[in-house]
Amino acid sequence: MDNIPYLNDATRLARLHECMENRADVCSSGGVVSDFPQRMYDGFINFGIGLIVCHEGDFDFILSDKTYTAKHGETVFMTEHTYFRIVRKSRQLQASIIIYKTEPIRYVIGTIVQSVQIYARMSPELPCVWSTGCENDISRYISLIGNDAPQPENMFAASEQKMLLMSLTYRLCRIFSNKFFAEGSSNARRTEVFLKLIQLIGRHYMTERGVAFYAGQLFLSPKYLSELSKSMCGYTVQQLVFKAITRKAMSLLDSTNMTVAEIADKFRFPNPSSFGTFFRKQTGMSPQKYRERL
Repeated sequence: MDNIPYLNDATRLARLHECMENRADVCSSGGVVSDFPQRMYDGFINFGIGLIVCHEGDFDFILSDKTYTAKHGETVFMTEHTYFRIVRKSRQLQASIIIYKTEPIRYVIGTIVQSVQIYARMSPELPCVWSTGCENDISRYISLIGNDAPQPENMFAASEQKMLLMSLTYRLCRIFSNKFFAEGSSNARRTEVFLKLIQLIGRHYMTERGVAFYAGQLFLSPKYLSELSKSMCGYTVQQLVFKAITRKAMSLLDSTNMTVAEIADKFRFPNPSSFGTFFRKQTGMSPQKYRERL
């Protein structure tokens, strides 16, 4: 663990509290702190992926009406839309804290975000607090992500933060995967199929939009695969494919000079008009309006 001094504890905790109050995209302690923001004592509904690494001491917390204890060398995982509140902390507490939304990095990280959400929803089969063996790595990410939001005009800082969040998300996927399959969950087979589906979509969404293709690759019926996908993440196979296409299209509109016609051709739409109709249905605005919004 990096030896980060506590000189800015009060300032960083105040910033973290303010970010949580505003439901910011990224709410980070920016390093090790010796207390929790007031918002965590008051209790709140979590709005992203939440992590607390306990470096020293211990604390009690409520998550979804159940009380737990986290101690030295353990990480707390807070799932989205669950109630969380700190009940007690020891005097010698040292912790690193982060809550971040996945939506802003979806177009960068793609369908892997679905994997994190699936693993996070495995509770109570997976505990919400345990020693991952990666506590120092997670806290290092939190330190690098920092306590301040990058200024909009500083595109390099904003991009760097997104890359760090992407790396942290991949690390969480590995942590959840190792824990989930090591403990032989009863849902392991369904989850394994879903994760293979996510990987297939990530490789083929540019050219394959039909459920039959993905079902064939997994030796399953299209109906069963769509029902499995819907039960695991709330979206059908085709909806996941459409979301992948939309994220990539948004990325191309944001970061390239490709025309709408060129993007439509890249995704094999018959013409720009049909691509525009698809994009508008997915985002609520035309490709041109989306590009001009900045």
